[in-house]
Amino acid sequence: MLEQALTVFLEFLPIYAAVYAVNVFLYFATGWVLVKIQNRHPERRIQPHRRGEKRMWKEIRASVWSLTVTAGCLAGGILLSLKGWTFVAPLELSWWSVILMFVISIIAFDTWFYWAHRFMHTKLMYRFHAEHHRSVAPTVWSTYSDDLVDAFVMQSYYLWAVLILPIPVEVLILHRLWDHFNGTIGHSGFEFYASPLSRMPSPMVCVTFHDQHHSRFRYNFANFFSFWDRVCGTIDPKYDGQVKVFETMGQEQGAKKTAPGE
Repeated sequence: MLEQALTVFLEFLPIYAAVYAVNVFLYFATGWVLVKIQNRHPERRIQPHRRGEKRMWKEIRASVWSLTVTAGCLAGGILLSLKGWTFVAPLELSWWSVILMFVISIIAFDTWFYWAHRFMHTKLMYRFHAEHHRSVAPTVWSTYSDDLVDAFVMQSYYLWAVLILPIPVEVLILHRLWDHFNGTIGHSGFEFYASPLSRMPSPMVCVTFHDQHHSRFRYNFANFFSFWDRVCGTIDPKYDGQVKVFETMGQEQGAKKTAPGE
């Protein structure tokens, strides 16, 4: 029994090391690119009177540490799937299975994220979530600035999803990559994506959605969509209005660029 456990652990280690290395690389690479873009557009800052960058090094230290948990969840899910230790077998890879399971996984994750996130805001669990909310004005570096318990609760989806969903490993990894870029942009503190597609009646969201969660605390608990927040009454009452403000700003800037003589 001990020998079998050791064998599994040795199989897990290289997967874990690779997943952690890629996560850390993407964390810094994505953050660096976004900061370069943001520095050219200070007018797009969502909270103009706050400078979340002051916490940058604290956020980086916390993120590099919490990514050990996130990587462990994904690596564990990959190993479970590769070993066949799941309740359902993954679908064979094809164009339709990739699209189908990616969409299902995104919807399932958003549901998990909403309810797990609300759980982390209860009196019982908030002490583990408080570190993340020290970033009142979030930045690209605060995406993974979590307590380890918080990181496990929110990211354990990648560990258990393979048990009950017929999701191929490749699609699980694709989902994680999507979640990384979505999460980093969502914490960036700069709005470039406001449009009719990110407000009612569309279920999609833009950066303002999660930024309001950090600044106003009691609203906008979901990740990819606004569906659960609208149904459960936790959508920020100012969300759609603020999106329209940034949407108008983008249209005006676009008009200036295309105006004759500009």
